[in-house]
Amino acid sequence: MLATLRRRSAMPEPRYAIVTGASSGIGLAICERLLADGWRVTGLSRRAPEASLGSAFTHRPVDLLEEDAVDAALPDLPAPDALIHAAGVLRVGDHASMSRADGFQMWRLHVDCAAQLIQHFAPRMPEGGRIVLIGSRVSTGAKGKALYAASKAAFTGLARSVAAELAPQGITVNIVAPAATDTPMLRDPARQGVGPAYPPMGRLVLPEEVAGTAAFLLSDAAASMTGQTLVICGGASL
Repeated sequence: MLATLRRRSAMPEPRYAIVTGASSGIGLAICERLLADGWRVTGLSRRAPEASLGSAFTHRPVDLLEEDAVDAALPDLPAPDALIHAAGVLRVGDHASMSRADGFQMWRLHVDCAAQLIQHFAPRMPEGGRIVLIGSRVSTGAKGKALYAASKAAFTGLARSVAAELAPQGITVNIVAPAATDTPMLRDPARQGVGPAYPPMGRLVLPEEVAGTAAFLLSDAAASMTGQTLVICGGASL
C-alpha cells in the first residue's frame, strides 16, 4: 500500500494549456484533443462550449476583441506549458468593397491578441513550452479575402521573430495553416455569398485534423521544430 502511494505521489502533474476560441470550431476541437491526451485546459472565448468537457477543462469568458478585457482576464492564470491561439473571424470582400473596420477587427483578433498573449505568458513559460498560432492557407493571398489574408500573413513574421527570441529558452513557436475548414466560421453570414473553394481532395479540412496537427506540435517529436508553418490544404496549394 505504501509503495502504491509513493508511485502515485511521483506521477507528474498533467500538462496545462490555454486555448483561445474554445467555444466552437478549431479551438473546441483542440480543447477536446488535448483533454483526451490528458492535458488540463483553460479555454478563452466569449461563450462556453455547449457540451461539457469535463473537470480538466475551465472556461474563462472574455471578449478577445477587447484589449482591456483580455488584460483583466489573464493575471490569475498560471503560465501554461502550451499556448494555442485559435480564435478567428473571417470577413470577405473584394478590393472595392472591403471594410477597413472589418480589417481592423481581424487584425486585433488574429495578430494583436496573439502578441498580447505571447507578451504576457512567454516570459513565464517553462523550458519546453509551446506556442501554436492557427493561421490560414490563404495567407499568401486569395481573391476576395485581402484583409483576412493580410492578418494571417502577419503570423509568419510574428511567429518567426518570437521563435528566434525564445529558442534559447527551449520554447517553440509554430503556425498551423489550414485551408477551408468545416467550422461555424465558414458558414458565417458575413461571407456575403462567397463560398469556400474545395481543394482537390474534394472535401473541407476537418477541425479534428487541425487539432491533431496542433497536438503534434506539442509533442516530444516536435521539440526541435520552431518558426515553421504546417499547411493542411487537401492539395489546394499544389
